[in-house]
Amino acid sequence: MEVLSRIRADLKATADEKTKTSGMRFFREEVKLYGVKTPTVSKLAKEYWKVVEVMDKKKIFGLCESLLSSGYMEESFIAAKWAYFLRKMYEPSDFQVFESWVDRYVTNWATCDSLCNHAVGEYVEKFPEKVDDLKRWAKSENRWMRRAAAVTLILPARRGLFLKDVFEMADILLKDREDLVQKGYGWLLKEASKQHQKEVYSYLMKNKKDMPRTALRYAIEKMPAEMKQKAME
Repeated sequence: MEVLSRIRADLKATADEKTKTSGMRFFREEVKLYGVKTPTVSKLAKEYWKVVEVMDKKKIFGLCESLLSSGYMEESFIAAKWAYFLRKMYEPSDFQVFESWVDRYVTNWATCDSLCNHAVGEYVEKFPEKVDDLKRWAKSENRWMRRAAAVTLILPARRGLFLKDVFEMADILLKDREDLVQKGYGWLLKEASKQHQKEVYSYLMKNKKDMPRTALRYAIEKMPAEMKQKAME
């Protein structure tokens, strides 16, 4: 597609080696980067959205998939933003699209979070019955699916939603051995605590013996010092 060629040409033109090298330090796994600063990528996403927003949703989803399948971090960010820009047009059947993207194209925490925090999170808030499918993701052998299950609920949880499901998600992931999954559900509990501190603290005190310290530290990050101290004892 011509629009994708133009985006890729712009990314190459604004890339620099210093940004690329700096970006790679945030990942243990191998990642593909042009080396374009995040504000520049966001600007390109908004500029080219003016070109693609007149297309039908299926075609835009196809463009998003092409961007995601390239493996380049910057292209995945643009895809995630476009998917979120479509939020008013979400339908129940779109879950299969998001699930396929996470399963096939998410290979690092940044792509996972940029897609799931906003686009998939907004989708689940619109169709809350799909939370049960997220719990299925949480049991996947794919660690990125498991992290995605948690981080998808972060923004709704910050608003006080899905508390019962947050705890059920944490139960499923409680003893997960993957560091980035632990951080994902710990982050989810931290955000849920902003509206439900008492309930989250109670959950943590009940489960802290089984919870990895990484997850526990994330979960208590915004709590008062006394609560933190008791949780870490």
